[in-house]
Amino acid sequence: MTDIPIRRALLSVSDKTGIVDLARGLAGHGVELVSTGGTAKALRDAGLDVRDISELTGFPEMMDGRVKTLHPNVHGGLLAVRDDAAHVASMEEHGIGAIDLVVVNLYPFEATVAKGAERDEVIENIDIGGPSMVRSAAKNHAFVAIVTDPADYALVSGGSTTLADRRKLAAKAYATTAAYDGAIATWFGTIDQGEAFPETLPITLKRGPELRYGENPHQSAAFYTAGGATARGIGQARQVQGKALSYNNLNDADAALDLVSEFRDAAPTCVIVKHANPCGVATGASLAEAYEAAFACDTVSAFGGIIALNRPLDGATARAIAGIFTEVVVAPDADEEAQAIFAAKKNLRLLLTGELPDPARTGLLAKAITGGWLVQTRDNASNPELKVVTKRAPTEQELIDCRFAWTIAKHVKSNAIVYAKDGSTAGIGAGQMNRLESARIAAWKAKDAADKAGWPTPRTIGSAVASDAFFPFADGLLAAVEAGATAVIQPGGSIRDDEVIAAADAAGLAMVFTGVRHFRH
Repeated sequence: MTDIPIRRALLSVSDKTGIVDLARGLAGHGVELVSTGGTAKALRDAGLDVRDISELTGFPEMMDGRVKTLHPNVHGGLLAVRDDAAHVASMEEHGIGAIDLVVVNLYPFEATVAKGAERDEVIENIDIGGPSMVRSAAKNHAFVAIVTDPADYALVSGGSTTLADRRKLAAKAYATTAAYDGAIATWFGTIDQGEAFPETLPITLKRGPELRYGENPHQSAAFYTAGGATARGIGQARQVQGKALSYNNLNDADAALDLVSEFRDAAPTCVIVKHANPCGVATGASLAEAYEAAFACDTVSAFGGIIALNRPLDGATARAIAGIFTEVVVAPDADEEAQAIFAAKKNLRLLLTGELPDPARTGLLAKAITGGWLVQTRDNASNPELKVVTKRAPTEQELIDCRFAWTIAKHVKSNAIVYAKDGSTAGIGAGQMNRLESARIAAWKAKDAADKAGWPTPRTIGSAVASDAFFPFADGLLAAVEAGATAVIQPGGSIRDDEVIAAADAAGLAMVFTGVRHFRH
């Protein structure tokens, strides 16, 4: 038999959304309702006849509700194979009645952790009976339906269930308990025990939309969310308009949001990203001014790019952005004028994030490689203590430009070179196999930008230059000198530091060491 009538249902939920309507519908089909604690009370308050679980087990709920469903009369009713004569005989011998439907959602463990509860409260929100019933019902899905999500109530509200639906519900049920146990294991390991890298690292993800394709049309892709109730990022952003996001859109938008979040509390700031690398970043007196300065850094790469802003999008900035083709705009919010302007750009995606992520947030980053995963902590090092290593110390403005360039370099693919001046990037060199070429490419981009804008000189003249790792030879630094840089910020630590410092002194540069490297691959 594939279609099975529901004669008895066990309802025990923390989230009571829709449970009364479901129970009322089941009762209308003659289903006997069995329930526990608060769920039973909610159903009785709605005028429904409900049997307490204690009537089924012959034992009262005890130990503050810790023990109520862990009983053979419950699990026998769930696990019995209905067409196995021995199982049927055992049920008859011990007075065990079959349970055809279980509706369970689990104690709110993640929400309890997210609100900063004390350890004892967190422990009390580890559900035991609920996952046990879920697993028993799911194992016996040939005869029993298990519902763990209110969104699936419609599948069982008709008084019977199909085998196809029971299989679907069982798969979802095991995914639910796996994610639940994973959250608990992660809390015990990383928070309770303080282990940065637990011996076993559970990774549970919830699928969002399937994407049209991956990085290329021949690759399949989907978007999965993670992070629990406190997550803030592209995965939690609200899409206001535009066509569906692609794999590359999401990847680039994440890179843009990650960088602009560094300026969460700064002056109006605009980040423009192309293929996961920033091609222009600037701060200004207004968002529109910041956008124009960021755009001017590389007008070619900005076409079809991703823009992230650290302030709510306004009409003036929206008009400026609408002047060229842009794939995605990410902002904390957008006013009515800005949304009306973008409405005319039907393909432009507008994502509103609310509060920007904390750039100093902790957590782990994982990357799949053949046969395993590489896992590391986030690179959230910022504002390092600077050590002046040249005869000339940087001026106050040079220090400001150094720190700005250093912040950008952290988000540029290695080898990374960033020139910056007066709160704006002048040229960015990314992803090259050697630092010298990155320095030359960044300088060339700055000259090209000046030619296009009609400026008399490129913005690298009088700029600060940041290198994500040390200069292994003086040649990369000399390329920066040739581009017109007057100050340098880099980690230091090369065996040829003395040679590089001597070259900086000979050129009259001011150079500071951070002692921190920002490789990004």
